[in-house]
Amino acid sequence: MSDLGQALAPARVRKGDGRRARGNRSGFTTGACAAAAARAATLGLLTGVLPDSVLCRLPNGQEHRFAVSGGRFDGEGGERVAHAVVVKDAGDDPDATHGAHLTAAVRRLPQRAGEVLLQGGFGVGVVTKDGLGLAVGGPAINPVPRRNIRDNVIAVAGELLLHDGLEVTISVPGGDAMAKKTLNARLGIIGGISILGTTGIVRPYSTAAFRASVVQAVDVAAKQGQTRVVFTTGGRTEKFAMRQLPELDEACFVQMGDFVKAAFQSAVKHRLARVYLGAMVGKLTKICQGLSVTHAWKAEIDRDILAASAQEVGAPPDLVEAIRAAETARFAAERLANLGLSLAFHRSLAGKAIRSLKSAYPGPYQLSILVCDFEGRFICRLEEDELA
Repeated sequence: MSDLGQALAPARVRKGDGRRARGNRSGFTTGACAAAAARAATLGLLTGVLPDSVLCRLPNGQEHRFAVSGGRFDGEGGERVAHAVVVKDAGDDPDATHGAHLTAAVRRLPQRAGEVLLQGGFGVGVVTKDGLGLAVGGPAINPVPRRNIRDNVIAVAGELLLHDGLEVTISVPGGDAMAKKTLNARLGIIGGISILGTTGIVRPYSTAAFRASVVQAVDVAAKQGQTRVVFTTGGRTEKFAMRQLPELDEACFVQMGDFVKAAFQSAVKHRLARVYLGAMVGKLTKICQGLSVTHAWKAEIDRDILAASAQEVGAPPDLVEAIRAAETARFAAERLANLGLSLAFHRSLAGKAIRSLKSAYPGPYQLSILVCDFEGRFICRLEEDELA
């Protein structure tokens, strides 16, 4: 390309550059919205009028005014029930529950002074497995949202609680369908979404939430008595790993995404006997680098590692240098596959990954690496005890 052509060509875009184009507007958790709906319904029960908006205290101590999007009253006298709806705004986070109608129904519990009974209604998941810190058979309303809902109800209930109690039922119309876009079923939460949130605020593209879900998934597997766990970097590698390990229960498979440290520390904590890792060349290389988080925003691929493995398996010197200068790990994988060196190359990387992981996260577990190509097809499997 001429100098003029280079000057007019669009700038090369790297993977991490997309981050800057994403929105950064915060939103609110299902727990915060449920608490606001409960507070509004309690006010409606006490005054006979549902407010248009309600000021709700979040778990982090901040206050926010939520719009009340609808509601109604059922029954009469002591049997009256107030319903209020708050629509979840997740901000710019790609949240499966964005737009959910968090609905609270509040009724009196005569002569049960001070009691605030929290129930789960339609669209809120039911817990069926241990390991979540919630009662099996109860609603999937996490501890912090539980406290926050109760605190907001108590804040406005006033003197009513001196002689009566209140029953608060949280429901989510359409929550059963939303749950299918989450990992709830694998965690043993069926029939709806979870009511979540430790601060009340949803940060866009929240890494904390993903990391927490990885730890929770390992906790659930361990509580079920599983001794093996399979970490994968995404949906494609998980499907690949499931085909390779059909004898394992679904609970053993955990999409760790980019969170290597969280995944392996959890496995070591629970003293799991076997750990499998399913990955493709890019993430595998970053694991060789010893990265605790492998996202493109954190660090680029170390092309020297790719070049060294290519050289080890007999790649021509000019290709080794081309790999060292290339932008992606895929370049190396595809060029070496054309030379019939794919198996040897990926086994070399897998060996480096095993050494890196066992050094960073020592423990009695046996480690196996499963590697697939970009279409999810098997390339190789390497066991820890195969290394010299």
